[in-house]
Amino acid sequence: MATEKTITVTQVRSKIGVKPKARGTLRALGLGRIGDTNTLPDRPEIRGMIARVPHLITVSEEA
Repeated sequence: MATEKTITVTQVRSKIGVKPKARGTLRALGLGRIGDTNTLPDRPEIRGMIARVPHLITVSEEA
């Protein structure tokens, strides 16, 4: 069974003053506070969410 690639997403900026859709995207990524980190599978739908809020997060790819 092949192991799926993962992405580690960390919130680095506050969601205060951000549009509601961006807030919802952060919540869907499992983030809520500055410094929160979540490991997610590298799939197109996750990549789309990351593309929506690149100014609020940092992304590191893992094998």
